[in-house]
Amino acid sequence: MTASSVPLVAPWRIGVDVGGTFTDMVLRDAKGAVRIFKSPSVPADPSEGVLGVLRLAAQQLDLPLSALLRDCALFVHGSTVATNTILEKKGAKVGLITTEGFRDSLEIRRGIRENQWDHRAPFPQVLAPRYLRLPVRGRIAADGTELAPLAAQDVDAAAEVFNVEGVESVAVCLFNSFLDGTHERAAGAALAKSWKGKWISLSSEVMPTMGEYERSSTVVVNAYIAPKVTSYLSALDQQLRQLGLPRSLLLLQSNGGAVSVDQVANRPVMLVLSGPAAGVGALKGCAAPGETANLISMEIGGTSCDVMVMANGDVPVADELTIDGYHLTTPSVEIHTVGAGGGTVAWVDDAGLMHVGPHGAGARPGPAAYGLGGENPTVTDAQLVLGRLRPGPLAGGVTLDGKLARQAVETRLAKPLGLSVEEAAAGVIRLLEQNLLHAVERLSIERGHNPATFTLVAAGGAGPMHGVAVARALGCKRALLPRAAGAFCAMGMLQSDVRQDYLQVFLADLDTVDRSGLETGFAQLETRARNALSREGFTNGTAAVEREVDLRYDGQQWPVRVALGAGFDAAAARRTFEAEHQRLFGHIQPGGRISITALRVVGRGLLDWAPPAARAPQAAPPKAREKRQVWIDPAHSWREVPVYDGADLRPGCMLDGPLLVEERTTTAFVGPRDRLEVDPRDDFLVHIGAVT
Repeated sequence: MTASSVPLVAPWRIGVDVGGTFTDMVLRDAKGAVRIFKSPSVPADPSEGVLGVLRLAAQQLDLPLSALLRDCALFVHGSTVATNTILEKKGAKVGLITTEGFRDSLEIRRGIRENQWDHRAPFPQVLAPRYLRLPVRGRIAADGTELAPLAAQDVDAAAEVFNVEGVESVAVCLFNSFLDGTHERAAGAALAKSWKGKWISLSSEVMPTMGEYERSSTVVVNAYIAPKVTSYLSALDQQLRQLGLPRSLLLLQSNGGAVSVDQVANRPVMLVLSGPAAGVGALKGCAAPGETANLISMEIGGTSCDVMVMANGDVPVADELTIDGYHLTTPSVEIHTVGAGGGTVAWVDDAGLMHVGPHGAGARPGPAAYGLGGENPTVTDAQLVLGRLRPGPLAGGVTLDGKLARQAVETRLAKPLGLSVEEAAAGVIRLLEQNLLHAVERLSIERGHNPATFTLVAAGGAGPMHGVAVARALGCKRALLPRAAGAFCAMGMLQSDVRQDYLQVFLADLDTVDRSGLETGFAQLETRARNALSREGFTNGTAAVEREVDLRYDGQQWPVRVALGAGFDAAAARRTFEAEHQRLFGHIQPGGRISITALRVVGRGLLDWAPPAARAPQAAPPKAREKRQVWIDPAHSWREVPVYDGADLRPGCMLDGPLLVEERTTTAFVGPRDRLEVDPRDDFLVHIGAVT
């Protein structure tokens, strides 16, 4: 649902997602009514984008901003500050304290290249340069015992160097600290006394995982972004509280769950996928009650497309994440992102070939059609030329100018390529949809899933324009176009549980593991999870914990995460592991020795979520708002198609394509031979090829 004239019923929940082009806000009141608001993002100061959309909402709801916030029971925010700090190289000056003999492990890396045929591409700049990577004596053994005590004088000497060099944030990563963090805590305490700064990150607290390089890289990135991210979030939280918000805001983590500002303050690296990870909650809302959901989401905004797969109701969570070449070990939902959105720029290279992306036009100047000074043609401009978008006001406070769009496509694409303006615009759409197809295949086919057995969820403001075409290319039978597609992630934030992940390295043979030791390890992690949830107000029926183990064959480098049931059953764990191994890698080792490498506990604070009241079914066939000439595809060329107002389409409505549906935050395009159904959830379900 979108905004209506029905009065709001307090208390309500608010989700705010800051994107590259727009800041989206979703408000859901106590009766389930949903209102959506969009305003332009402010890249220079994301908090201004948050406050801007709140002011817009208050104005449109005819409420004082203080009243809007005062009656908010839950405020969830997805922030891009952590990611942008890394991408824009605007983080702190970082020093690293490491164990003697391991000073260069951060720069040596693993020696693995993403493209094995490209030996010349440089690695990204090391965030802690060698002169600020200072070794200290002391050693923890492989079994967690102390081989040599920490040399406190070495820490003091390092602090002196950091003071002289103006280091703003310090990371501490000592060898084998994932087994015992005593030395790291002692180093942190010594730094607090002798170093003038205040930002100290300990790898044993940020992510106590095995793997010296990954742990070092993770804690250094954490130190790099901590001053900016934590200061931003704390300031925003304080500002919202002063304006009337009764409780602290929650942040979306990379694992798809929410967490308070206080609990993420010393681990901001957990927020690098904040925003896109809200797709987990949004996908849960797309599943029919009682349905085992097999969904692929393709969330296309102004600058990028985020792809996520939900198989049998679960979205995979991985521990390995790469942001701009920096390797992080942090729980994060599997998301594949490509530079493909409404603001993606189309261009012609020196050889006369057209490209679409990966760079975009951003919020300003944006597409040429925005009239804000942009001259490069974008996907949005191409859609205008092809008649699929209507010139005029667009959600978010911008206006689309068809003449400017046509001029940009003609000048930068059509003339250099010797094509008509329409042919050039059609080429932009075909190239973009090919990129989208490959992005979806990356997380489906390459992960052992057959996309033809999934429903494609095309979300984001630009998603419903391309979803049906991509679904057809994948062989999908259905494409779901959410009515609130333009605020998909903001909606997902309101459907995301609070989540805490805890890990403990535990090395044992799966079949001969000491059950008492295993139970003790799990019990310790569960206690930490329940205590953290209790501090957030989740107890008894609103708190849940789940157990998982990392398993691998002997000699295998990367483990596979396996969920456990209520009790530990080695045979059941083996079966689950082998099924996952077969799907991921295409083979298993029958009877092979399987090792446990880590214990995991996921703590969830369960938020109640009920779907909004169903709208009355369609009583009479809807009338088209207008008919206009639209370019369909190379086979059908230009056709006159009906354009419907989404508000006129109710559950039970059936329409055959080609057609356009204009909603408040998006426009949906349905091709020939496809049938549009408004499903019981009031979303647009397209049956691919259903019209004979």
